[in-house]
Amino acid sequence: MGLAVFYLPDLSGPELVLDGAEGRHAAVVRRIAPGERIRLTDGRGSFAEGSVTAASKTGLTVSVEHRGEVAPASPRLVVVQALPKGERAELAVEMLTEVGADVVVPWNAERSQFRASPERVAKTLTKWQAWAFEASKQSRRSWFCEVAPIASTAEVAGLVGSAGLAVVLHEEAKVPLASLEVPAEGDVVIVVGPEGGISPAELEAFDVDPVRLGETVLRTSTAGVAAAAALLARSRWT
Repeated sequence: MGLAVFYLPDLSGPELVLDGAEGRHAAVVRRIAPGERIRLTDGRGSFAEGSVTAASKTGLTVSVEHRGEVAPASPRLVVVQALPKGERAELAVEMLTEVGADVVVPWNAERSQFRASPERVAKTLTKWQAWAFEASKQSRRSWFCEVAPIASTAEVAGLVGSAGLAVVLHEEAKVPLASLEVPAEGDVVIVVGPEGGISPAELEAFDVDPVRLGETVLRTSTAGVAAAAALLARSRWT
């Protein structure tokens, strides 16, 4: 079993102190004890591993035994996820993070039924970032998944236009996902519509041929994960 991963922004020095919310979680909830080895990461590719030398209710002290750097993944995977309802949002963010998405962009699509008041936007973004943060640690990532601000259709169209490969999922599309070639560099942008589907006006704004996953229709919370896995299996996972 791999080492438990915790977030620490400053990894300098031979001895590291994990305190604050992360330290309390490690010591009290996870019950990490002296003698156990853990991994600390800054979420931006750097990590340090070592043995816990002291533990208290406020956190842990770790003696660094090994350091490393993980290069950013290429091609970068950006998933534009239309805002789902309820717990499906959490499911989508967690699974996209676990499968390897580098950036998740919440999208207020025409059929998302999301009222974008300032308070709700801020609350939603905070939740999505927290889900991605926890899922990044759970899946032992050295590069944490980023959650971008909630995007408009015009902003999503900009991402699609600048992508190395743009994949707009649509159940009525004629082009199969399996026929696409994944570039070695640049951004692979996957656009996942809401439960009601991507509207004709949105498809026109994106100005690319949409693609279909297969013969079945997936929920918005799982379609992006399936598409990401299919593309990663022919690029970064080979």
